Amino acid sequence: MLSNFMGHLRTILHHKKLVFIHCCKCGIVWQGLVHDMSKFSPTEFFQGVKYFQGNRSPNAKERELFGYSKAWMHHKGRNKHHFEYWTDYNIKARNVMPVEMPVKYVVEMLCDRMAASKTYLKKDYTQKSSLDYYMNSTAKRHNLMHPETDKLLHELLLMLYEKGEKETFKYAKKLVKQSKYKK
Repeated sequence: MLSNFMGHLRTILHHKKLVFIHCCKCGIVWQGLVHDMSKFSPTEFFQGVKYFQGNRSPNAKERELFGYSKAWMHHKGRNKHHFEYWTDYNIKARNVMPVEMPVKYVVEMLCDRMAASKTYLKKDYTQKSSLDYYMNSTAKRHNLMHPETDKLLHELLLMLYEKGEKETFKYAKKLVKQSKYKK
């Protein structure tokens, strides 16, 4: 259990460090600093220790065992860089529908996905890894993301694959700056 505790803690800290570095390059320093703080809450942290494997999110293991993850349910409701946070009840349609994410949170989601891919894939990470994950995701298959959010995330992940981190971060920073003056 101690090895799971230390492994999970190291994984979270490594991931947070990478997200912070990426967010700084995109001009969203504060978001990078406070990214995923809920992972240290008892609800998320102890579930993470219990289902820690080192090569993927502990939430995936918990989900396999029970059909859902308590830690993920807690996490997605507190972290605006997850598209699942951005849903609301549509009175006209009478169902829950995706809401378009603000640009700064889409950019944080990009940083998060890159950091997660680097953390779990380690030496097997490539600039295409995050795009591959996105293309194979449940959200993509079931249209759970708002179309504009989906379009922007896809554009950023494709740019990462084709042009690399430096150009993608530069473009993302420009998008964040432009979005501050809209609306």
